[in-house]
Amino acid sequence: MRSMGARTLLASAALVAVLAGCGSSTKSSAPPPPPTTASSSPAQATTTQSTTGGAGALQAEANATATGDIPDNQVFLTFHNRGVGWSMKYPEGWLQSGASQNVSFRDKNNIVRVIVVRGQYATAASIRSKLAAIKGAQIQSGPTQLTVAGAPAFKVVYTTVSAPNQVTGKRVTLVVDRYYLSRGNLEATVDLGTPRGVDNKDAYRLMVQSFRWK
Repeated sequence: MRSMGARTLLASAALVAVLAGCGSSTKSSAPPPPPTTASSSPAQATTTQSTTGGAGALQAEANATATGDIPDNQVFLTFHNRGVGWSMKYPEGWLQSGASQNVSFRDKNNIVRVIVVRGQYATAASIRSKLAAIKGAQIQSGPTQLTVAGAPAFKVVYTTVSAPNQVTGKRVTLVVDRYYLSRGNLEATVDLGTPRGVDNKDAYRLMVQSFRWK
């Protein structure tokens, strides 16, 4: 009898241990996966290369959403690049990327980029030499001498064609107004790109005319 009672007590204790183990496993949960973080570095404007190391040509992205005209009531803000020493207006809400000598503003395939380098004062001859080294750009006009904010400058118009859309195979032709703005040994190349068929002339004229050296 004592032996049977002892065996009964041992069996009961084992059952309790099993039930306790089952209870703890149902309440426990796997540790949560580590949180994911979005990249805080927006992509720079897509460009083709220049064999001279200067500003390459702007290029549209075929997979980007269709772009419309900048509205007439668009609000503009002023971007100050204190490190390099220039400022320019840009549309509120556009994505700004880059810093220092290479800054871009973008809304879909409306793209504006400012690159500042040290070098000789821009001339028509030096600009032609730089344009000849740019891959993928078809020059439409220029260099034409004009004034921007009362200072001498040069303007060139060129086009580029994007890679094909992965689904539709369509390509986007970007029409770019390029301005060369010089002060001393600093040269700013300002590219203002618009998909063909989109009219941003007034907004882009406002932007480039707002450029100021500091």
